[in-house]
Amino acid sequence: MPNKRKITVAHGNGIGPEIMGATLHILQEAKVPLEIEEVEIGEDVYKAGVPTGIEGKTWESLYRTKVFLKAPITTPQGGGYRSLNVTIRKTLGLYANVRPCLSYHPYIETKHPKMNLVIVRENEEDLYSGIEYRQTQEMFQSLKLLSRKGSSKIIRYAFEYARQNNRKKVTCFTKDNIMKVADGMFHNIFEEIAKEYSDIENEHWIVDIGMAKVADSPEQFDVIVLPNLYGDILSDIAAQITGSVGLAGSANIGGEYAMFEAIHGSAPRRAGQNLANPSGLLLAAVQMLVHLNFDEEATKIQNAWLRTLEDGIHTYDIYKEGVSHKKVGTKEFGEAIVERFGQSPKKLEPVSYKKTQSASLKIKEPSKEKKELVGIDVYIDEVTDSVESLVQKLKKVEIKKLKLNSLSSRGLNFWPGEEPLADKSDHWRCRFFSESKKTAKQDVIDLMLRLLKEDMDVIKTENLYDFNGKPGYSKASSN
Repeated sequence: MPNKRKITVAHGNGIGPEIMGATLHILQEAKVPLEIEEVEIGEDVYKAGVPTGIEGKTWESLYRTKVFLKAPITTPQGGGYRSLNVTIRKTLGLYANVRPCLSYHPYIETKHPKMNLVIVRENEEDLYSGIEYRQTQEMFQSLKLLSRKGSSKIIRYAFEYARQNNRKKVTCFTKDNIMKVADGMFHNIFEEIAKEYSDIENEHWIVDIGMAKVADSPEQFDVIVLPNLYGDILSDIAAQITGSVGLAGSANIGGEYAMFEAIHGSAPRRAGQNLANPSGLLLAAVQMLVHLNFDEEATKIQNAWLRTLEDGIHTYDIYKEGVSHKKVGTKEFGEAIVERFGQSPKKLEPVSYKKTQSASLKIKEPSKEKKELVGIDVYIDEVTDSVESLVQKLKKVEIKKLKLNSLSSRGLNFWPGEEPLADKSDHWRCRFFSESKKTAKQDVIDLMLRLLKEDMDVIKTENLYDFNGKPGYSKASSN
């Protein structure tokens, strides 16, 4: 008997304890050599005054085992409670969220019987940084942050995943026709890394039409890699169109740590009734076994699960007259899977996990670019009916090296040029630019002092830099 591998397990809330109980029973009967450290997270921990829903002793277990199998949790109603998943992902550096989405036609009803794709979502950055501000009476802001390193890691992970799992194509989704700087960087890095994987087809889609294509014809896709928010939305869409969100498992992978979970919630209304389908958590546990190189056990469990679906042994959520043979509860579904150990599906595609080397994710450090300060964007809170009067007011604060270059609101240019018909906001971006493209930080300070003297309500500033002579900032939409 090999040495047991320690993992941390949280039974969660709502239906969590029931589906975790069934999952652990299946792992035990499959004789997976695991040593389990049980921890408590979620609702009771929140209510005990821990705003993150996770205690110090749980962190100690996670740092020891480095692997977390987590059932769904309930977050108490009301404000002040932080997202437990976001806290865990960021603390443990779980940069990759991996969600296989495939159909199980004809046993699970779906319009897409040939769907079999994997979504690889960046997991730490983007709008999920949670940096937000209210700036004026009208305007609120969320900051979208993408880094070169974070983007490189997730894109390379997607290609490595494709190679190791015999996938033929990696597709990138961005919105770089609008967000040319941030999403443009993600797309550019994708194109650069794709050149290193000549054995794998690559393509790029604008995210809106890309998601529409997934919803309409998902069989066209294989592995999809994308930033955090888009990935969050797409992964739920893709799971749903397979036929059931309840069948989807999820892996969160980092350099040292990993977390595995079902993608559905805790469904407290179904708790304690022996009704819930444990499949999502079980398939997450299969991902965990592959991560731990327990490939034989992972293959045995998933093929037995597929055979159970084929035999029509279904929980209430997927039961359908004429297709299903028997409606069972959570425990009985788990027992049916155990009874089919050693069997493979007859119609569905059986799985066969083989030991693979860990992905090589060494990130090439880009050469340092020449960074030059060329101006500043000053955001002000100002209610005005006349753009011209605001322009004249701003021109009074100009200094020799920083002249007013443009005035815009909500990304739409109001000056110079023809004034748009859009409603005026109280939130203005005033761009001061150096004609010589040589600006010192003292020039910025001098400008700010003049704005202060004129009693202008400056709510935010952003320095404007060129990198190797190329602008590191966007223009207003009509500039």
